[in-house]
Amino acid sequence: LNPEAGSRLPVKSVLVIGISRDTTARRVYEDTMVAQLAARGVRAQPSYRSLPDDGPAAQPAIERAVRDAGADAVLISRAISVTSEVRVSPGMVMGPPFGFGWGGGFYGFYNGMWASAYAIPPSVYTVQNVVVDTRLFDAKDSMVLWSGSSTTTPTSGMQATIADFAAALVAALAGAKAI
Repeated sequence: LNPEAGSRLPVKSVLVIGISRDTTARRVYEDTMVAQLAARGVRAQPSYRSLPDDGPAAQPAIERAVRDAGADAVLISRAISVTSEVRVSPGMVMGPPFGFGWGGGFYGFYNGMWASAYAIPPSVYTVQNVVVDTRLFDAKDSMVLWSGSSTTTPTSGMQATIADFAAALVAALAGAKAI
């Protein structure tokens, strides 16, 4: 939270801009944020209705979109890095403890081992982490009112991940009294 924001907070209307090369992810993010903000009483509009999907928008186009939205603030989120982390879960062999109560020498040991032991093989999996930078700007003079960075680990799907991220982001904005 910018200590110089003063009477500019809380904001009442926001233009939501998601910066992404994936136009579907951008639209899902912007619509989800608009819904989350509306649930908190903030009037919000997605930028995809007025800004192009095919790359960066020129400053005059952004200014026009803000003016047309009647927004007093602009919320911009962009992924700044994506990392993959390889994790290994070691395997495990389960069975009765060796040398306890098994008669019959090597024959009993051999048969007992096969009768009651089992193995779980090791597994290797990748976890993706997405670092997202989000800033809330005053629409009049582009002053940063609030900023935050978060690391998100995608869950079962894009929509669920975006919904979780948007809920956490709006909670952080509300906690800072920015909305």
